[in-house]
Amino acid sequence: MAKTFREWDLGQRWLFPPSVMELVPEGHLAHFVRDTVREHLDLDAILSTYQEERGFPPYHPTMMTALLLYAYAQGVYSSRRIARACEERVDFMAVTGMQKPDFRTVSDFRKRHLAALADLFGQVLKLCQKAGMVKLGHVALDGTKIKANASKHKAMSYGRMQESERALAEEVRGWLKRAEQQDADEDRSLGRDKRGDELPEWVKNKQERLTRIRAAKRALEQEAAAATATESKSKDPPSEPPTRGKPDAKKQRNFTDPDSRIMKTKDGFEQAYNGQAAVDAGSQVIVAATLCNVQNDIHQMHDMLHQIRANTGRQAKELSADSGYCSEENLRELSWRGINAYVATGRQKHGGSTATKDGKSRSPWVRQMATKLKRAGHRSRYRLRKVTVEPVFGQIKEAGGFRRFLLRGLTKVRDEWRLICAVHNLRKLAIAQG
Repeated sequence: MAKTFREWDLGQRWLFPPSVMELVPEGHLAHFVRDTVREHLDLDAILSTYQEERGFPPYHPTMMTALLLYAYAQGVYSSRRIARACEERVDFMAVTGMQKPDFRTVSDFRKRHLAALADLFGQVLKLCQKAGMVKLGHVALDGTKIKANASKHKAMSYGRMQESERALAEEVRGWLKRAEQQDADEDRSLGRDKRGDELPEWVKNKQERLTRIRAAKRALEQEAAAATATESKSKDPPSEPPTRGKPDAKKQRNFTDPDSRIMKTKDGFEQAYNGQAAVDAGSQVIVAATLCNVQNDIHQMHDMLHQIRANTGRQAKELSADSGYCSEENLRELSWRGINAYVATGRQKHGGSTATKDGKSRSPWVRQMATKLKRAGHRSRYRLRKVTVEPVFGQIKEAGGFRRFLLRGLTKVRDEWRLICAVHNLRKLAIAQG
């Protein structure tokens, strides 16, 4: 007896479900993100920018905000991929109500409202706090290097800029003489009324490169001059007088994103930024987030402690951090704020104990912290750091696929990082309430 199969008629007409919400099953993340944006987030900072009554009505800003947050939650960051998903994926259709903004609309909306979108971090954090997910019993602080939207091969050191500037300038001067000679030859052969005054095509690229090198060189010199002025105002003069207005020959500047820096990562040296996050140990919710363009984390402690208090209304009871944050000033501030701190004073050994730095160079605060960690041994609360903050970075970079910033410039990239952290918290909130 032949088996009966379900009918498969590609030409059969069908009706959409009575509600767009039926496109995806109940309890799907698409429903949660859409409803959270519509019912719980204050978007006045975005809505207030639309005052013009003339022109074709734009897509609703609430829908566009929900679309961006959901796309980020799905690891879709490119505006072109987001626009394509609106056409191909039913979960995106459930968020947009079957509307299909093109990639330029998505990109322009993100650029126009980036600061307001970044500020959603605070609102989502408050929703997590209201849901009882932010205990602040223990907070782990760490930084992670994320690639900038720039190639490290597009950077040049100050010393090489000087060499390249001289070589290119000499080469361009020779070309200009040849161009003048070519103009004169063309005047004789074509007549003076014919055009022949433009630079040849083979000059333009080298001339443009020389202009960009000179601009980058001036920027490095201005930074060096500003640093020299700051040092001259400090109470403790440097042991060696700096060369005024002269950058170090190894100082580099990237032509694509000048704010990014070459940083050491586990994969080698990359053009990157340093993203900072303070994470609640009970729920892996990010309670503070910022970003800088320096390799070391030591100067980020003060800002992160201030953010924890400002974002949640209270301070963490305990805080753990690796040796990158260890300094006398940071340990003193932790004590002043009444935080029970566990900050590594050196590299962690196999098994959980912490190696200490050279005792001769340690301050009393560092020696006291080293003793505290050593006495507790494997029972030290410092062990919570690795299982709290590092999985969050893994969820963002590995599971979420966010390994390179889309935007350029320190201010924009910092806002982009806060938006990424807001989406991480939104996913945690969805899991907790699901």
